Amino acid sequence: MRSSPLLRTIHLALKSLLLQRLRSGLTMLGIVFGVFSVIAMLAIGEGASQQAQEQVLKLGANNIIVRSVKPPEGSSSSSSSASSRVLRYGLLRSDYAILKNSIPSVVDAIPIRETSHEVRYRDRRMGVRVVGCNTKYTDVNHLTVARGRFISDQDEYLAKNVAVLGAETADRLFPFEDPLGKTITLNSQPYQVIGYMKHRIDSGGIGGSLTAQDFNRDVYIPLRTFRSRFGDVITRFASGSFTSEKVELNQITLQIRSREEVLATSEVVRESLKRNHPTDQDYAIVVPLELLKQADQIRAIFNMVLGSIAAISLIVGGIGIMNIMLATVTERTREIGIRRALGARRSDIITQFLTETIVLSGTGGVIGIILGLLTPWAFRFIKLIASNMLALESSSGGSEFSKIFLDMQPQIAYWSLPMAFGISVAIGIIFGVYPAQSAAKLDPIEALRHE
Repeated sequence: MRSSPLLRTIHLALKSLLLQRLRSGLTMLGIVFGVFSVIAMLAIGEGASQQAQEQVLKLGANNIIVRSVKPPEGSSSSSSSASSRVLRYGLLRSDYAILKNSIPSVVDAIPIRETSHEVRYRDRRMGVRVVGCNTKYTDVNHLTVARGRFISDQDEYLAKNVAVLGAETADRLFPFEDPLGKTITLNSQPYQVIGYMKHRIDSGGIGGSLTAQDFNRDVYIPLRTFRSRFGDVITRFASGSFTSEKVELNQITLQIRSREEVLATSEVVRESLKRNHPTDQDYAIVVPLELLKQADQIRAIFNMVLGSIAAISLIVGGIGIMNIMLATVTERTREIGIRRALGARRSDIITQFLTETIVLSGTGGVIGIILGLLTPWAFRFIKLIASNMLALESSSGGSEFSKIFLDMQPQIAYWSLPMAFGISVAIGIIFGVYPAQSAAKLDPIEALRHE
């Protein structure tokens, strides 16, 4: 049974390409690396975008976060007297009452008070973030208790001296002991350890109003205990001088009834806070849902930019194909003359050379896709080398870029596979048309005379 003309053309194209294996392979590399770079760069962009979205989602898409912000020095939002030298700013307990009780769409409000302090256990000590909170703090921040329990409503009501330790705090204060039941010292007060948390990945800073937080170096105590033991005024001594700041609440996290009501509620929150804050310089409102939408827009732009950059290498590969095919036309001029003398039409010559370029670019596209699918494993190998040889381990206190790099994981955008392959074939056709037409336009008689 005779094969179809298409199969014969493809067979002839493969045979012609295999006669110059090295040259065909080198020409194909441009397409291979072009397709690979498109898939790899989009995978890296998708991974970075997903990482940013996860950070936002950890804040809760149904939440609105209101943070106290230290206003610029001399602004009208901060108040202090020369005699007391106490700077007053930030959220008030009356703000908490207004937001919780006067907005129907607010299901719950979680108040938070925090400060930096030193915690001690026997001869061990470390600087930590002391957080005054209630039992709902773990749900809002996606924290999990490793052993023991978290703060209860009874602890909060009775203002008990109990504490829950972050993962790193527990490891450093109790490297060889079980923390449960032990007594630590905070601000010269004893606190009984009732539990400690599992390790939690640091939260990234979101916008200019919400800084990155390391939950592993925390100590959690009941909010009422914090107020009675630390007070609203925190005084810090440094270099022979001291500064005092009065902040009633550092953060209020509002849980909204439904995601559809978040944006509208955020506007109501802004208006409600104006009762106690004439300007918005001493507080900031963070709406994770808005940030999530911004992250989606940034991802689309990011993918477009990275894909365009990677596509340039495909164009370079197409130029390489054109260059080689033009050289091939010159080398095979006599062959073309013989085929034309035997009755081949110009369309047959064009089809033959276009088939060769399509086979060349298509094969390169397939190999590039295979390499692109290996991007996550290759990236993990690169991170392993970087962490071992360049000391980029996040636990070593490296730069913020190092931590972001080590946490990043490329995600293959599967829609990019057929797109990259289609572009590679299109590049082969576009850059193969001119050489094919040049071959078809050769005069048969002149071609037969060619040596």
